[in-house]
Amino acid sequence: MASKNKTTWFCSSCGCESPKWMGRCPSCGEWNTMVEAPSASPRKGEARHSSSETQPRHLNEIEFGPEQRLSLSNPELDRILGGGIVPGSLVLLAGEPGIGKSTMSLQIPLQAAGLKTLYVSGEESARQVKMRAERLGGDASDCIIYCETSIDSIIEQAQAIMPSLVIVDSVQTMYCESVESTAGSVSQIREVTARLLRFAKDSSVPVILIGHITKDGYIAGPKVLEHIVDVVLQFEGENRGSYRILRSIKNRFGSTSELAVFEMTGSGLRAVSNPSELLVPMHGQDLSGTAVCAMLDGTRAFLFEVQALVSSAVYGTAQRSATGFDTRRLNMLLAVLEKRAGFRLGAKDVFLNMAGGLKISDPACDLAVIAAILSSNFDCSIPSDVCFAAEVGLSGEIRPVAQTDRRVIEASRLGYRKIYVSAFTPEMEKTEGIEQIRVADVAELVKKLFA
Repeated sequence: MASKNKTTWFCSSCGCESPKWMGRCPSCGEWNTMVEAPSASPRKGEARHSSSETQPRHLNEIEFGPEQRLSLSNPELDRILGGGIVPGSLVLLAGEPGIGKSTMSLQIPLQAAGLKTLYVSGEESARQVKMRAERLGGDASDCIIYCETSIDSIIEQAQAIMPSLVIVDSVQTMYCESVESTAGSVSQIREVTARLLRFAKDSSVPVILIGHITKDGYIAGPKVLEHIVDVVLQFEGENRGSYRILRSIKNRFGSTSELAVFEMTGSGLRAVSNPSELLVPMHGQDLSGTAVCAMLDGTRAFLFEVQALVSSAVYGTAQRSATGFDTRRLNMLLAVLEKRAGFRLGAKDVFLNMAGGLKISDPACDLAVIAAILSSNFDCSIPSDVCFAAEVGLSGEIRPVAQTDRRVIEASRLGYRKIYVSAFTPEMEKTEGIEQIRVADVAELVKKLFA
């Protein structure tokens, strides 16, 4: 009698597995995210086997040394990976559609001369890949294109070619014949990723996976996909803007406090080695409603412009709009200005924009946001050689932020002469060419800035 195929239920948000359907996931608490998927029975000799070559070893007997890395001939990408890609590692490159994932993945073999790369495309034909490669330019002599979606055929070709790098675009289009579900389903993504991870570890060939993200900003497929891979890199930025931020979400071989800035051009993604020079004000005359913030993202400090517009509410109800900044935090800062500093902004529209299409979460931006709002409200410009770096509390106090000294050094390097910081910031060595103005609360900021 044939055995009945067992089915399991997976949460499409976090990857939690359940033997039956539930309205609410017991792991992440999301509603209506459980999807049915047949259990993937491992093929004979492929899984559920113990290797006789692997034996328990004492920790002191294990030899340890620095990881050998392969350079991708992209300084910014090598830096965010920790100095290059580690042989045998599995890297996930995620981002919204059209943000530049495929462009970045194809630029790697075109720029890295001598790096034999197998580029697997499940979304485009060979002619489409060739067309994009002609636009990007570079040396394509070591790039092998393979248009296939069957993971069994891909691994078979990779074992026969034995390249130095494998790039799969994208993991949502791949399928495994042993799993009875459509490509892109939870069980397919889990099985395909596990097969690629096994190939990478056995052959010491690094694999880069391209993954899509959902409308909520999460990587499509089960959350467990992020736990399987060794490195998770995510693109951020607006598709309509020219700047992209590549952020390290997870890295087993390096730091997760790194980010890289790229500019989308007609010939592909160009690394921006000094993003501060592109994000600082680009207008020649002093304008009201603009302020410069010294931001720190990970270990990298750079400056960018905050733009604010305050006007009388025409339709009766005041509007609050923010691009690249949390609207709820904007409302909190406006409440602080009204309650602690006496500014009546309840009947005025407030619009806020972060230059360059960046999404800012650093609390050091608070002081620059308040300065830009007050500048627009008074219609009084802030001097072009002034920047800000401090957090604003609910009682109106100006709070210190981490690594203020690095922000001061970056501001001084770009020619700024004054920087407003919290009065409670620990004493730092004076930086030549820039004055540190310490303020304790919002009222003192107004007095010193707009006196």
